[in-house]
Amino acid sequence: MRPEFGMGLDGVMRARRRDLSGILNGIDEAAWNPASDPHIVEGYRHPAGKQANRAALRAEMGLPEAAGPLCCVVSRLTEQKGLDLLLDALPALLERGGQLALLGSGDRALENAFRDAAREDGVAVRIGYDEALSHRLIAGADAILVPSRFEPCGLTQLYGLRYGTIPLVALTGGLADTVINASPAALDRGVATGLQFHPVSADPLAVALGRLCDLHAEPDIWAQMQANAMRQPVGWSSSARAYAALYRDAIATA
Repeated sequence: MRPEFGMGLDGVMRARRRDLSGILNGIDEAAWNPASDPHIVEGYRHPAGKQANRAALRAEMGLPEAAGPLCCVVSRLTEQKGLDLLLDALPALLERGGQLALLGSGDRALENAFRDAAREDGVAVRIGYDEALSHRLIAGADAILVPSRFEPCGLTQLYGLRYGTIPLVALTGGLADTVINASPAALDRGVATGLQFHPVSADPLAVALGRLCDLHAEPDIWAQMQANAMRQPVGWSSSARAYAALYRDAIATA
């Protein structure tokens, strides 16, 4: 437990670390299932099935065809979610031919800043929330951006994994626990599921966006990462087993 996450309790929590257990969130795999999702234009079980959804999403959001990755954000627009960092780092994506489609609402200043950003080619913004559109964004995008300053677990990166939409996340909290960074070692072993950046600031995010574009330009590597992502256990079954094991241990040591 680091001071920046302890809210003044990091010393106490370090002292009692043997008494603490962390269990990740899960998602509703019936509601978030790319094979049967009623909100998307074409269901799919393999990453290649994203193609029709990507084309439909670009048409819906008014984005042209592009060679670079189509990235999405589905989020509250707050500094906690790191969306101010994304505004600063966004040129690193756009200069490589990437695109951004964003759905969210929150701080008025950030809403207005993203409206201004949407004047650029390759950026589409919808202020508000639309459940069906959130599904279409995640199904159609190549990558989902989650640059949160802190995140106990997070759900959107799990939705991304489920849909083969590569998460680019800050190295913090549950984001670090649920995404396997595309390091050279992870790529060599064929286990990478996304990208992480640290420290949580605009320059490292810009570097990570450039790295995302590099990987997207390698079809075999990208397809392997997508397949890895879709195989990750993101439902509640793993979490339920962890809770059951924790209760068994607590009873045994009571």
